[in-house]
Amino acid sequence: MNARQDVVERLTSLRLHEQHGRRAPHKPLLVLLALGQLIRKGSSELQWSQAQERLSDLIAEFGPASKTGRAQSAAYPFTRLRSDGIWTLDRNVPMDLVGPLATHNVVGRQDTGTESQLRQNPELLRQVARALVEQHFPPTIAPDVLTSAGLDADDILQAPCVAPIPRRRRDPAWRAAVLQAWDRQCAFCGYDGQLGHVPVGVDAAHVRWWAFDGPDSLDNGLALCVLHHKLFDFGALGLDSELRVHVSAAFTARTQAGRTTYQLHGQRLRPRPGTQVPAGEHTSWHRREVFKGEPLAA
Repeated sequence: MNARQDVVERLTSLRLHEQHGRRAPHKPLLVLLALGQLIRKGSSELQWSQAQERLSDLIAEFGPASKTGRAQSAAYPFTRLRSDGIWTLDRNVPMDLVGPLATHNVVGRQDTGTESQLRQNPELLRQVARALVEQHFPPTIAPDVLTSAGLDADDILQAPCVAPIPRRRRDPAWRAAVLQAWDRQCAFCGYDGQLGHVPVGVDAAHVRWWAFDGPDSLDNGLALCVLHHKLFDFGALGLDSELRVHVSAAFTARTQAGRTTYQLHGQRLRPRPGTQVPAGEHTSWHRREVFKGEPLAA
C-alpha cells in the first residue's frame, strides 16, 4: 500500500461506535471539519474553543437526536479520534472529559504525515471528503454536511470516488418500482408534477438509509417530493408506528409557504390498495436515528 492509499484507508475506516444500525457520525464530522480548516487556513489545527462550538453544531444538525450535552458530544470525537492514529492533541488529556479540554484550550490536529499528504495533494483531500460524506449520509443532505464543515460541496462531490467496493449492490429497478407503487406522487403532500410523461421533483426515498443497511425493497421506500424527501432525511419529518406523519418540534417556519409543513402533522399515509407500506423496523430506525427530538404537540 502506497502513502496515498494509506491516507485514504485511515481516514475512511474510522472506528465508530455502531451497533444495531445506530449512527455515530461524530468522528467523520470532526475529520470533515478539519479538512475544511486545512483548505481555508493551510492547517487542520482546531482549538477546543473553536471545535466545541462548530463540531457540536454539526453533531446536533446531522447526528441522531441525543440527550448528551453539546460540549460533551463534541468532546467524544475530539479526544477519541486519537485512537485512529490520525489525530493528535497538544496535551495528553483523558478521554471524553470536557473540563481539561476547556481549562487548557487544547489544540487538536491531524497527524503530521496525514496533513502533509493532504496539503500536497488537494485531489486526495477532495476524494477523502467525498468518501466520508457518502459513507455516512444520504445524497439529499451530503451537500449540506460539506458546506457546514467549511467545504465546497460542488467541488467535493465531483471528485473521483474512492469509497470501497460496496458489500451490496443497489437495485436499479427500485426507484421506478417505488414511484409506481405510490402513483408517482409524494406520499406526504400529493405533489405529482410531470414533464411529459416523466415525474419531476418526485424521488424514491429510503426510510432506513442505504448506508445503514436499508434495503432496496418496497417496504423501505416512499415516493416523496424533493422538499419532503430532504426534510425527511434531515429529521424534520418522520413517521410514527401507525404511519402518521410527524413534524419535529424543532422545525420552525415563519412564511405561509413554510408553515404548510405543519399541516402534515398527524396525517396518515394513504397508499393505493396493494402498496407495501414502510415496515415497522425501518420506521422505528428512522425515529431513533434521524427524527429530531419530539414531535409537535397534537
